[in-house]
Amino acid sequence: MGLLKILNEYRKHLMPKLTKSIGDNHFEKKVDLSKKIEIKRVLISRPNQRLGNLLLTTPLLQEVINTFPDVKIDIIVKGGYLPPIVFKNYSAIDKIIVLPRKPFKALIKYVRVWLSVRNKKYDLVINAVKGSSSGRLLTKMANAYYKIFGEFEAEKQMKLEDRIHIAKNPIYNLRHYLSRIAYKNNKHFKLPGLDLKLEAHEIAHGKKELETIVKNNKATIAIFTYATGEKCYSKTWWLDFYEHLKKEYKNFNIIEVLPMENVSQINFKAPAFYSKDIREIGALIANTILFIGADSGIMHLASASQTQTIGLFSCTDPLNYGVYNNESISIQTNGLNSKQIIEKISIKNLHLVEGV
Repeated sequence: MGLLKILNEYRKHLMPKLTKSIGDNHFEKKVDLSKKIEIKRVLISRPNQRLGNLLLTTPLLQEVINTFPDVKIDIIVKGGYLPPIVFKNYSAIDKIIVLPRKPFKALIKYVRVWLSVRNKKYDLVINAVKGSSSGRLLTKMANAYYKIFGEFEAEKQMKLEDRIHIAKNPIYNLRHYLSRIAYKNNKHFKLPGLDLKLEAHEIAHGKKELETIVKNNKATIAIFTYATGEKCYSKTWWLDFYEHLKKEYKNFNIIEVLPMENVSQINFKAPAFYSKDIREIGALIANTILFIGADSGIMHLASASQTQTIGLFSCTDPLNYGVYNNESISIQTNGLNSKQIIEKISIKNLHLVEGV
């Protein structure tokens, strides 16, 4: 193991311990409730580059936009090509601030980004993930009076079963914080869901792509059989599941959306779609009536494309990462066979089985 890798691993273990208490006393800061609070420039800290984590930030973006008229948002992410693609149609985003993925290999650039955050004036800074040590540090360093570092003590008393969800938690935190400083908030409104903000021409293109695959007028169900690490179900599991799915939904097309690795856990038995363009994949899924896949970035992409999504979970916690918009559901598959899982899906989607 090289020196830089050793240093990075050491940093990952040490930083959470050093930053755990940062921001704990922020509410001790006095707020003049008689003074009108204006929030027009917001910084969101989400130093990550993964597709799923970027998409899980879109509900917070919508909440900020809905809460603060004419807001301009800067968002901190990690290096990669995905952020501008995912946030393409969020016009309120003024700047995407990119941290190097490997700080010790680009130390000067890394420091410059941190200094730029310090030198720019914001009205509000939000650390989007409470467990992010770099997010807490960036929030601490940022030049703003109002700051949300992560989970509040008060959350432990909040009667919200879904408050730990990685996309919902920062919204609850924002609403709670705004109530503490006597600023209007959206606490009585439904939480925003994931949204890729596909354009009409993108969805139309996705429809054409789908028509080249299925070549009939039947409704289509999309499956995604890949995932990283332990989240990926075996070929044996998926082949069995696929056979049961075909029997249950015999009046529907079933297609497989392939991963960037261009592999299939069902050995390419279903008509398949392959693309490296995230928005193109999302647009195709937007033209299907149901998406089924394990916990992955593509699962969240399906949800963000406004298609009802069935998330399959075996080793990750759906309370943290589950799908929730468009009547989507997460299924904990441990102890269940394919027939039992499909029964859960079919009860939720009885109209599909009946062909209504």
